[in-house]
Amino acid sequence: MELELGRGKRARRAYGFDEVALVPGRITINPDEIDISTSIDGTGLTIPFLAAAMDGVVDTAFAAEMGRLGGLAVLNLDGVQTRYEDPSGVLREIADSPPDQVNTVLQRIYTAPVQDGLIGQRIEEVKRSGAPCAVSTVPGMAERRAPIAQEAGADVFVVQGTVLTARHRSKSYRHLSFRELTESLDIPVIAGNCVDYATALELMDTGIKGLLVGVGPGAACTTRAVLGVGVPQVTATSDCAAARDDHLRRSGDRVAIITDGGMRLGGDIAKAFASGADAVMIGSIFAAAQEAAGHGNHWGMATPDPNLPRGTRIRTGTKGTLAEILFGPAHVDDGSMNLVGALKSAMGVCGARTVREFQETEMVIAPSIKTEGKMQQREQRVGMGV
Repeated sequence: MELELGRGKRARRAYGFDEVALVPGRITINPDEIDISTSIDGTGLTIPFLAAAMDGVVDTAFAAEMGRLGGLAVLNLDGVQTRYEDPSGVLREIADSPPDQVNTVLQRIYTAPVQDGLIGQRIEEVKRSGAPCAVSTVPGMAERRAPIAQEAGADVFVVQGTVLTARHRSKSYRHLSFRELTESLDIPVIAGNCVDYATALELMDTGIKGLLVGVGPGAACTTRAVLGVGVPQVTATSDCAAARDDHLRRSGDRVAIITDGGMRLGGDIAKAFASGADAVMIGSIFAAAQEAAGHGNHWGMATPDPNLPRGTRIRTGTKGTLAEILFGPAHVDDGSMNLVGALKSAMGVCGARTVREFQETEMVIAPSIKTEGKMQQREQRVGMGV
């Protein structure tokens, strides 16, 4: 349904995680008997969780642990892991910088050039652990870094920008051709980020195997405030999932929809899958893991931009190990730990045995879902300063 914003200007209503709820199914299923595995063009994951390609989250040790637990971590090829032989010092400097100086520190640290030799070295470090390796780069460097990544043994190549399209116009530089890129590689390409049906469909037609959905919802991203651009994640995921289904009917090729950002709690993650996601990409929640590279801090990939920073460093603290965040036991009651258990429980309540069945779950518009009847909880949290 479209609403009139003003004379001659109309808009479609869009929804985020806090505005919807899942309807219980007519049957319930034992969570222990639910299968949440997924696949990205043959790269199988026993849990449908990807760790975001952010320097405060993923280093090679984190990627190894994420793989051991059944998920997939994405290493940022434009970050400190490929700019510094030993990035531990600059990661500590970022963590210790005062809030009023951190953006300047980040901009200085990220002026060091990416070293091609470190790209292969980091990939090989992850592969030696036995974990699958996914790497990410910006569109402008994808053609250069893709063959290096593939030769080093990467399993998945991600091309990620604030907003990506299959058609880009510029008179000053050559635009990346996703079709040429996918045809040149033997490993699957994931592209992002995207939030609308038509663009998603055009990107899928280029041969990509996964699509990241989300513009600006991340905890450390300020794109929506700085640029005013973005679509709430429930609507964005649903629209891109519709493109996936139409592309599948037309071509026989299923492209994985990966909701990227904006999920703070287990309930948000469940709603992402019910909206149509095949997997989710998590940043800030994983930044609170003991194994995360940022020492309890999280910052977006656009934060160091020297001209227009679109991110900030946030303090997540450390809540527990990555295994505890994914599988429990939970030490907090806010839904940010035991994410796998929460997803399986939600699927069980909704009567879904697999992720694809869960994508058919009925949803309702329910902006009061978290506050209805919770006055005492609200008063307690206000009293605690939460």
